[in-house]
Amino acid sequence: PKRNTILNKKELIDAISTHAEITKAQAGRAIDAFTTAVTDAMKEDDTVALIGFGTFSVKSRSERKGRNPQTGKEITIAASKSVGFKAGSALKEAVNK
Repeated sequence: PKRNTILNKKELIDAISTHAEITKAQAGRAIDAFTTAVTDAMKEDDTVALIGFGTFSVKSRSERKGRNPQTGKEITIAASKSVGFKAGSALKEAVNK
């Protein structure tokens, strides 16, 4: 049966600690270091590729017109950046088993 749960940070730390045979404190620091490194790279518009797992990239959205749903008035939506993730082949394969 399919689980509809969210793996939170504490549970991820527990899983990494078990799989890597390290302490929970070490696993927590490793996760923090990973998220910091990915965030820092993406702030510089770099792409982070983890072969087999996936690729994190920065996507640019140009300025565009939209409508206020309450008034129907046309508004300008400012240009922005968003984070993209494309799953790698090994991750896709594991999910589809």
